[in-house]
Amino acid sequence: MASHEVYLRREIVNIGRKMANRGFVCATEGNISCALEDGTFLITPSGKNKGELGPAEILKINSRGEKISGWGKPSSETAMHLKVYQLRKDVKGVVHAHPPTLIAFSLAGISLAGCVIPEIVMALGKVPSVGYATPGTGEASVIIEGPIQEFNALLLDFHGSLTVGSSLEEAYYHLERIEQAAKITWMARQLGDIRSLPPGERERLDQMRLIHQGKLPPGCNQCGLCPKGKTQI
Repeated sequence: MASHEVYLRREIVNIGRKMANRGFVCATEGNISCALEDGTFLITPSGKNKGELGPAEILKINSRGEKISGWGKPSSETAMHLKVYQLRKDVKGVVHAHPPTLIAFSLAGISLAGCVIPEIVMALGKVPSVGYATPGTGEASVIIEGPIQEFNALLLDFHGSLTVGSSLEEAYYHLERIEQAAKITWMARQLGDIRSLPPGERERLDQMRLIHQGKLPPGCNQCGLCPKGKTQI
């Protein structure tokens, strides 16, 4: 087994423990996957507590979801994970969880798409909600198809969260970010109306995120942070 695969198996185990310890999943909820350099994938098994997994329990699958090695069945949401990798070649890690505050927002029909916390806007832009899909049926792979091409964090209606990243660590950090944002938003709503960012600030934060991601054309100076005529990417 290649050393990088060994590392990623341990990384999945560590993230599973963090998710369980933080209350982002319970019992056998949630699933984690990552892409390997040879075009195959590692994914958590179905029916296992994510806080109690060992590296040897992580399954290897191909791009069709067929098991290459390991014991047990791949996650019931394998189709959703594979759809992400099919559509987003930049993604190397995918995390699906059931963060309680975020799910509470979904049950109440409250969107986080307009979140005004600057750190969330800079890291993720928006956190849109997507329609309901019966868990474990593969329907989620259809529901996420449009939004996941633009966003790195989604709220799955009545169900949970889907976060993706250029690494497993980044995908997990996005999960932490959106649950924290939901908690802060909930507390703010208890105190009164949530204020808007200053005029033009959301656009500026969006530009800063795009510059960091290298998605703006050379010479762009819209956020005003780079030296005149020079874009820091």
